[in-house]
Amino acid sequence: MAGYGFLAPWLVGFFGLTVGPMAVSLYLAFTRYDIFTPPEWAGFANFTRMFTDDPIFLRSAKVTLEYVLIGTPVKLAAALAVALLLNSITRGSGFFRSAFYTPSLIGASVSVAIVWRAMFAGDGPVDTSLKSLGLDLGGWVGDVDLAIPMMIILVVWQFGAPMVIFLAGLKQVPTELYEAAEVDGAGPVHRFWKVTVPMLSPVIFFNLLLETIHAFQVFGSAFIISNGSGAPGGQLNFITLYMYKRGFADMQMGYAAAIAWIVLVAVAIIAAIMFRSARSWVYYAGDQR
Repeated sequence: MAGYGFLAPWLVGFFGLTVGPMAVSLYLAFTRYDIFTPPEWAGFANFTRMFTDDPIFLRSAKVTLEYVLIGTPVKLAAALAVALLLNSITRGSGFFRSAFYTPSLIGASVSVAIVWRAMFAGDGPVDTSLKSLGLDLGGWVGDVDLAIPMMIILVVWQFGAPMVIFLAGLKQVPTELYEAAEVDGAGPVHRFWKVTVPMLSPVIFFNLLLETIHAFQVFGSAFIISNGSGAPGGQLNFITLYMYKRGFADMQMGYAAAIAWIVLVAVAIIAAIMFRSARSWVYYAGDQR
């Protein structure tokens, strides 16, 4: 009883602020609810509409998946590359770690999104610099083909968190393995693929799983950069932004709740596939495979 007494504040928060709202949203997903009138039971109507009569939802899902599949690997590749570089230097390593980690401390804040929008506008410094090199793109913010790359650059710029985790994993790789590989004539590339990657595979899997889940949650930066519209051409209308617009702009809270649960199920399935596939490429200390 004493243990549960100490746990009581957390349990109240967990059931009152997490489990309770989730249960209510699950119920609302099967209703027509506009916030101002009582929910009306609708069965699977919201889910049927989502996949048969809502092309905007399908478009949002496609854009979100494209963002996740491209942005996450590029971000992790940049984080690993910088971690390898920092792991090889000794002087000033603390300063460089702090410098590279700083963007992650800022996070996907409103201020960062506003600055990013100004930087990639038609008269922003990025486009102005490219014009001086003879490449006139006419601004990234309003270009259908450049909107997603702009968002990917933003998420890659904030690679500090996975970089720190990669760096911690690199510190745990025994130097004896590198020495033995070097004695056998293995070059830097061979040592990377045959020593670093296998020994770092649990950390790679952890970062991949975490960053994939985070990528599905992109909202604030897309909302600010597109002024809440998802423009241009719906390229920034990520699934979370579309869910927000349906729930709070169109007052279709039941439909928004249904979208939220579809996203949850989709992420859970992707995570389960990743855990299943990890058996064939993730190696832990003492693994005899």
